[in-house]
Amino acid sequence: MIETLTLITLAVLFLVFFRPGKTPPLGSQLVIERPGQYKITLAPKLNLAQPFIEAIIDRLLKLNVSTRHGSAMQFFAVNDRQVATANGDVYLLAIIVREGMIYFLGAQPESAIPANYLATIKANAKDLLVGFPSADGESKELEEGLFNAIQEASRERGIVVDLLKD
Repeated sequence: MIETLTLITLAVLFLVFFRPGKTPPLGSQLVIERPGQYKITLAPKLNLAQPFIEAIIDRLLKLNVSTRHGSAMQFFAVNDRQVATANGDVYLLAIIVREGMIYFLGAQPESAIPANYLATIKANAKDLLVGFPSADGESKELEEGLFNAIQEASRERGIVVDLLKD
């Protein structure tokens, strides 16, 4: 009886202290995919941006933004105190909607110069941008929905987000 209780206690303690954590190591790239819905790809050391991106997804659902029709892309510089990069608290985020899928791509800026942010994030997202369709009426509506979702999620979390434009 005592041996059984000892084994159960040791097993519980082992699981509590040595189980794998939910946060992957900061030095590795994080990829989360929900087939047919979205794919999140975050550069090393940007793992802590995942809750913000999931908040954006929740906002898209609450705002009933339809991603089934049209294509859209938006690029942002995100200033988040909880996510430190080599160039301070700023990281770059691309949101691309294509064929009903939402792609989130997080990258670190190569320099602290904001004028280079757009070129950096576009270079990181080049595979998704190849053959990207031109904007139409549905795209403009979708882009507006994406922008509103990210603005609401950022206000909720106290994060500053700047839209990057050509």
